[in-house]
Amino acid sequence: MAYPDDLLSDGERVVLHKHPHWKMLLLPYLILVVVVGGGIWLAILAQDLSWATIAQIIIGALALILVVWLFFVPFVRWRTTHFIVTTDRVMAREGVINRTGIDIPLSRISSVRFEHGLIDRIVGCGTLIIESSSQEPLEFDDIPAVEKVHTLLYREVNDNPNDDFHRGAPAAQQYPDQGYQDGRR
Repeated sequence: MAYPDDLLSDGERVVLHKHPHWKMLLLPYLILVVVVGGGIWLAILAQDLSWATIAQIIIGALALILVVWLFFVPFVRWRTTHFIVTTDRVMAREGVINRTGIDIPLSRISSVRFEHGLIDRIVGCGTLIIESSSQEPLEFDDIPAVEKVHTLLYREVNDNPNDDFHRGAPAAQQYPDQGYQDGRR
């Protein structure tokens, strides 16, 4: 599913659009299986009771509440969380009712790094850490194929035609540590 084009600037295009890694849903799916299986088992056991219908309704209602709270809510949270890299910026959006987002212009990114432990490496995800020139580092957890995203973002930052280097900034700004002044050496 492509990110809505009406949220992009003129000439901006989506380079990468990802949801968090599916590992976020392992526990909710396990809970779904346990609740449904346990509910069916308890409903079968309740058949022998004199108030079996009421017991089955109570079990069904509790199972429904648990499934909505412990499975459906995390699933919707996962589905509405977006990590987007465009030709101009990095965007993160999440939430349904309380929607939050952050945009980081590529020209403001000073470094990009990633971290992933053993479990993350096994399932193929990790944490992407973006440092910008004016903020604390931002961490984006459970990014699928984090090493590839890191490389892609690094290339986008260094090849960005909207930064000072590619726009034809004076040489003193392009190479500040090289001794250039007023475009001459």
